[in-house]
Amino acid sequence: MNATSRAPRSEAAPGRIVLLTTSHRVAPGLLSWPAWQTLRAADRVLCADGAHPQLPYLREAGIPVEEASLTAQELVDACAGGRTVVVVATGEGEPALTDGLARLAGTGRVRMPELELLPASYDLPGARLLDLVQVMDRIRAECPWSSQQTHKGLAKYGIEEAYELVEAIEEGDRDELREELGDVLLQVVFHARIAEEHPEEPFSVDDVAGGIVAKLIHRHPHVFGDATATTPEEVKEHWLRTKAVEKRRASVTEGIPLGQPGLALAAKLASRVRTAGLDVPLPRVEGVGYDLLALAVRAEAEGVDPEAALRAAARAYRDAVRAAEGVGE
Repeated sequence: MNATSRAPRSEAAPGRIVLLTTSHRVAPGLLSWPAWQTLRAADRVLCADGAHPQLPYLREAGIPVEEASLTAQELVDACAGGRTVVVVATGEGEPALTDGLARLAGTGRVRMPELELLPASYDLPGARLLDLVQVMDRIRAECPWSSQQTHKGLAKYGIEEAYELVEAIEEGDRDELREELGDVLLQVVFHARIAEEHPEEPFSVDDVAGGIVAKLIHRHPHVFGDATATTPEEVKEHWLRTKAVEKRRASVTEGIPLGQPGLALAAKLASRVRTAGLDVPLPRVEGVGYDLLALAVRAEAEGVDPEAALRAAARAYRDAVRAAEGVGE
C-alpha cells in the first residue's frame, strides 16, 4: 500500500481528525513529508482562513482544500465511517475547535475520532529573531518616538545596556541576564533598521549578520578550514594573525576606542603591547592617573580584568557602607 492508499473503512470506525500546524516563519509550501502524506491521503482538507498562505501551494500540489469552518460536532460527523479530515490550522492553532472537541469528549456520549496534532513545519533555531525584525519595522514606522531616533541619539542607550548586561553577568542572575541580552539585541536591530533609511549607504540587519558570519568563518580556520588549533592560546594566535592581515594597521594602538572606561582602555593598550612583543616602559611620572595605569597594566599581565576587579571591590565597599548604616537589618 503506498502513501496515498486508503484502507477499507468500517462504518463503525470513528475516523481521524488531524490538526495541521505550520510556522509563519518558514516559507509557505515547505512542509514535512509526513504532512504531505497526510494531506494526500485525507478524505477532506479544511481551512477556515481563505487567505491562509499555505492554500495556494496546497492547491498547486493538487490538494483540494475547502474553505470551511466546522463546529466540533460537525467535524466529528465528517469523520464518520473511518474518514480522515485534516484541518489546516490558522492563528494560534484553532483553540476554539480543540476546546469544543474536548467538551464533546467530556460528555461521554460521543464516540470521538482519533485526534492528532501534526506540525507541518518547524521553527529553526533563531526563528524568533525574524519576529523581532518585524516588530522593529512596525515600531519604526508607527511609534512617534522610535520613528525619530538616530544612531547618535541611541548611542547612550547602547552603553547603558552593555553595562547592565555586565552587571547581570557578575551578579549571576539568570533571569536578568536573559532580559539584558534582549535589550542589547534590541539596540543592534534598532540601529540596523535606522541604517536601512540612509539615502546613500543603506544596510540592513541581514548585512550586519552576513558581515559577522563572514568574519567568524574567516577568523576560525581551525573550525571552517584546514588549520588546526587544540588550545585556547592557539585559537587566539589564529584570531590575532587573521585580524592583523585584515586590518593592516600601522600601529598596535589603532582600533582601540579611546572613549571606553579608563581602566579598560589601559588594559587594552597593555594587551596589544604585550601581544606584539614590544618593550614599552611605563611613563615615569607621579600622579594618580599613572598609578592607575600601572595597576591596570599589572592586572592585564596577571590575567585579571581591572574593570571587573574594581567593580567587585566597589560592590564589597557598598555592602560595607550599607552594613555601617544598618540598611537591610
